[in-house]
Amino acid sequence: MSAITYRQVPGEGGVTLNVAEAGSGAPVIFCHGFPGLGYSFRHQLPAVAAAGWHALAPDQRGYGGSSRPTDPALYDANYVMEDMLRVLDAIGARRAVFVGHDFGAQQVCNLAVRHPERVAAAVIMSCPYDFDLAGRGGAGSAAVAQPGEPSGAFAVPGVRPSAAFAALARRHFFHMHYFQAIGPAERELGAAPAEFLKRLMFALSGEGHLLDWSKFPSEGTGYLDVLAPAPALPWHWLSQSEFDHYVHEYTRDRPETTFIGGLNSYRMADRNWELGERYADADILQPALFIAGASDVVLKMIPAEAIEVMRRRVPDLREVVLVPGAGHFVQQEQPDAVNAALLEFLRSL
Repeated sequence: MSAITYRQVPGEGGVTLNVAEAGSGAPVIFCHGFPGLGYSFRHQLPAVAAAGWHALAPDQRGYGGSSRPTDPALYDANYVMEDMLRVLDAIGARRAVFVGHDFGAQQVCNLAVRHPERVAAAVIMSCPYDFDLAGRGGAGSAAVAQPGEPSGAFAVPGVRPSAAFAALARRHFFHMHYFQAIGPAERELGAAPAEFLKRLMFALSGEGHLLDWSKFPSEGTGYLDVLAPAPALPWHWLSQSEFDHYVHEYTRDRPETTFIGGLNSYRMADRNWELGERYADADILQPALFIAGASDVVLKMIPAEAIEVMRRRVPDLREVVLVPGAGHFVQQEQPDAVNAALLEFLRSL
């Protein structure tokens, strides 16, 4: 297997990105989400490099060894897309295969539509086609507001994301609403980073129960209040040393910036919804692959027809892979299955 090395790449607006890489050849850029790091693709980089590709996994702005600006406006879709284009520029490449998980999935969808000349193919992981957190659900500009409150899914056609979050929060705790205010989440989670990461990572896994938050009211409730204690490490997919690496990388800076990348990405939901309006009817035309854990909680939170919508809006979607025994962290929970699907897709290109 190829060794993983690191480089520092200038990102958009003066930030510096810490980028893990392995191999040589045509580039494959891995884009993580929250809670993630470039390290979340540690099982994929060596395998992709061994197959003859240049595999790269940046820490996104606000995470790990990359810069951590505090202004939420510096985390909108334009900034995070431009960061990935700067990585491409740094290695002298015109385009890459982009692989995105969680927030990285919407990032890759945006890149494919807004910068098609830079995207050779797209691999969308865990979060099906849409351009923004709580976006238009594939309905495009035809989306119209529906009467009443959300029925369960947090993306409501025609409704600004923050309004949909607030409507859900009137019924029970909802983390996307909780994260909108600057300060409370920083104080709560920054004071107990290891406990938060452990509880959240397990809750999102195939064995977890993230949606238990519906049992708690919003008033007076923090995120740790709704996350059950996690079993002791190691888990079948995460060792103690791997978890310790996550904690170390998240806590490099001040407590108030420990989770700033994820928190500010949630806070850009309305801004990204606005930026996405002109692209609402765009299809992803590049070759594409979708991979998710069959037990991913995201698939329970979104409309039941989301994958079929994705098939219509991504006409060269070559396969939908739902991996048994995996939750949200499919690339870590079942790396062999993910690598097999990913390498087969790359060979097809």
